[in-house]
Amino acid sequence: MAVAVAESVIVEELKRLLPPEQVLWRDYDLMLYEYDGSIDKHRPSAVVFALSTEQVSQVVKACNNHQVPYTARGAGTGLSGGAIPINGGVLISLARMTRILDIDPENMCAIVEPGVVNLRLGQATAQFGLTYVPDPSSQKACTIGGNVGENSGGPHTLRYGVTTNHTLGLEVVLPDGEIVTLGGSAPDTPGYDLVGLLVGSEGTLGIVTKVWVRLVPIGETVKTILAVFGSMEDASSAVAGMIARRIIPAAIEMMDNLTIRAIESRSKAGYPVDAEGVVLIEVDGLREQVEAEAEAVDEVCRENGALKVRLAKDEAERAALWAGRKGAFAAIGRLTPDYYTVDGVVPRTKLPATLARIQEISRESGFRIANVFHAGDGSKTRPIRAACATRAKCFQRRAAASSCSLGAGAPRAGSRSWPNWHPRFRSTAWHPPSTCTPPRPTSLQKRCTQLTRLARRLRPWAAARTWRWGCRPSASISRSTPAHSSGSWSMSLLISR
Repeated sequence: MAVAVAESVIVEELKRLLPPEQVLWRDYDLMLYEYDGSIDKHRPSAVVFALSTEQVSQVVKACNNHQVPYTARGAGTGLSGGAIPINGGVLISLARMTRILDIDPENMCAIVEPGVVNLRLGQATAQFGLTYVPDPSSQKACTIGGNVGENSGGPHTLRYGVTTNHTLGLEVVLPDGEIVTLGGSAPDTPGYDLVGLLVGSEGTLGIVTKVWVRLVPIGETVKTILAVFGSMEDASSAVAGMIARRIIPAAIEMMDNLTIRAIESRSKAGYPVDAEGVVLIEVDGLREQVEAEAEAVDEVCRENGALKVRLAKDEAERAALWAGRKGAFAAIGRLTPDYYTVDGVVPRTKLPATLARIQEISRESGFRIANVFHAGDGSKTRPIRAACATRAKCFQRRAAASSCSLGAGAPRAGSRSWPNWHPRFRSTAWHPPSTCTPPRPTSLQKRCTQLTRLARRLRPWAAARTWRWGCRPSASISRSTPAHSSGSWSMSLLISR
C-alpha cells in the first residue's frame, strides 16, 4: 500500500516538474513501455521523456525523495531485459534526446545524446570519411545510449571491437542525481577506467546522458565474399581455418539452410537456398591488403570444401547480402510465429562438434533448429523467445547456473557472485519449474513444455549467462579488444514442427 501511495505521489511530482507532453501515467499509454524486444514485461507507474541531462537529474532526485524505483530506456529493442521496469516505478525514456552535438574529424570522435539512432550516426559521419563501427542487427532502430548500456556488438566487431572499445567518455546522472563527466574526447585518460565500468552496466550504475564516441576511417576498399558449403561442419571448419591462418576479416557470419530459406522467403538477398551452409566474410582496408586477404579467404574456404566462393560484384549486391543477414531473425517469423532464440559463445574449434550435437537433438526432438553464427562478437547474451514467457524465464534462470562441456561460455572469474550483487536479481524470486506449469495446458503450451525440455538438453554447451546476470560490466573494465578464440552463435528453436 505504501508503495502504491508513493507511486501515486511521484506521478503528481513529475507532472509538476515537466511539461504535460513529457509525462505518461494512464494505463493505456503505459502498455507500450512494459516490454522490450524479448518476452518479459512489467508495467511502469509512469513514463517520462527527458529532453536534457538536468531533467534526468530532477526525475532521479524526485524518485529518491519518494523511494520509487526508476529504470532508463532507449529504443526498447534489447533482448536482455535492461529496459524493463521490473520493480515498477518510473521509466525514464531517453529516446527524445536525439542530437548529434559535435563531430570532430581531426580527433576522430563525436559527441552525441543517448537517443541518437546507431545508423544515423554512421550516416552523419560518412561525409567526413569516418564511421562508427558497432553495428547491431537492430542498428536501424537501436540508440547509442542503449548500445552503451548493453555493450552492444555487431558483425564488424571481430576486427574493431564492441561498444566499450569505441566509447571515449560519458556524461552520467548518478543514482543520487549528481551529474558527472567521465573521460572525454582524448583517446585515453589517466586514472581508473570508469567509462569501461559503466559501459554494459545496463543503467544500474547511472543513466548516460551524453556519449563521446570513437570514429574510425572508412576503409579504402571493401570486399564482401560469400562462401557456399555442402555442410555446416565444412563451413565452421573454414571459419576456424581463417583464424588459424591469422586472417582477421572485418566480419565473419554463418547461416544454415533453414535460416537461408527464411531470408530468401522474405527478400531476395542472393543466398543459394540449396546450400546447407554459407559463410559471409568481409575484408576492408588498404587496397593491397584487401586483395591479399580476399585471396587468402578464398583459399581457406576452398581447402575446407567450399562448393562456391562468390565475390559481391558491386555495392548493391553487398548491401543485399548484409540486409539479408541483419534481417535473419525477423525472417524466421516467415517460418513460424513462435520461436525461442538462444545465444551462446562457442570456441571456433568446437563449432563442428556443437553443430553435430544440435542436429542430433533436432532429429530426436522433432524441432527444427535454425543456426546463425555471429563469429565476431564475444557477447554472452542469451535471448529466448517463446509464447510461454514464464517457462522461458525459468529456462533462462536455470541455464545461468550451468557450465559448458565444450568450453563454451564459461562464466568469467568472479561472475559467480554477480547474481547476489545485481539489484534486479535481489528483487526477483527464483521459481522452480513446477510453478511454471500452466493451469490449462493448450496445445501450444504443451509444445512450450516440450521446448523447455529440449532447452534443458541443450544446456551443457549453451552460454552460462542470462539477461538478468551478465558479465558485461566486469568484462568491460579491461576494455581489451575481443579475443579471437571464440565466436558468438545463435540458434532459433522453432515451435512448429
